[in-house]
Amino acid sequence: LGRLKTEHPEIAGPDFDLFIAAELLYAEGKWVEAVRKYEELLTGYPSSWLYETAMEREFSVAQGFLNGQKRRVLKVLRLSAFDEGETILRRIADRTGDAPIAQRALVTLARGYAKKGDHLDAYEVWADISSRWPTGEMGRTALLEMAQSLHSAYKSPEYDPTSLASARTYYNNYKLRYPELAADSEIDEKLKLIDEQLAYKQYAIGEYYDRTGSVDAAKLYYDEVITKWPDTAAAEMAQARILAWGSGLTEIVPGENRKLGRRLFKAGNVVVDSWFGLGFLSGNKE
Repeated sequence: LGRLKTEHPEIAGPDFDLFIAAELLYAEGKWVEAVRKYEELLTGYPSSWLYETAMEREFSVAQGFLNGQKRRVLKVLRLSAFDEGETILRRIADRTGDAPIAQRALVTLARGYAKKGDHLDAYEVWADISSRWPTGEMGRTALLEMAQSLHSAYKSPEYDPTSLASARTYYNNYKLRYPELAADSEIDEKLKLIDEQLAYKQYAIGEYYDRTGSVDAAKLYYDEVITKWPDTAAAEMAQARILAWGSGLTEIVPGENRKLGRRLFKAGNVVVDSWFGLGFLSGNKE
């Protein structure tokens, strides 16, 4: 290294020394410490000929952290470094605006969140991507990913269905803007699934009132399901409950109503009444 600096003095300087120090730490697997050195270079010498290379190194470290690379603590413990990776990627995106590396950083972060199961965080990042690159291939990808992130964020009928309604809006927008691609992405199937999920959410509330003997309240929810989502399995179930009342079967027998619901849902439907996730579409369970 000394000979290199002597023979090529044009490359020598404090930025070069910082880069070499960072590279040595990087090679030793001390990635957190290496990033600190790269940051010193990036903040202190923005016109350095090593600027882009240091940025790429930080990106590779962040990518490794999101993919499960651990950070060493007290030379013994190896802990998750996802948060460190997130910080690095956001810093790269903020620093570089709409540059290609900013796009790569945000896409990597969004996919990292999705892999981790943090779908609402993934949605927020895709929304940021959509605002920076609203058109072209990335704009199209971001729109679909926003819809899928919100759809995946819905857990079960026991939770708030707000994300479902928003996902439906994004799916419809995608279908309107890219009709030639909607079939490949199974947009109609996903919209149908959301209708099933929304309908069953309301049916589940009605069923709760049904079980507690509040028949009038239950009927309000059952009627809403039948009116708003007439072609869903939940509408069949609601109609069956109302018909059961007309037959004098108004008493809720523990276990029998769940059995009735499951039987109706399994009759020619690809969804079940325990949970409605994207993984059940087309038999692909995630």
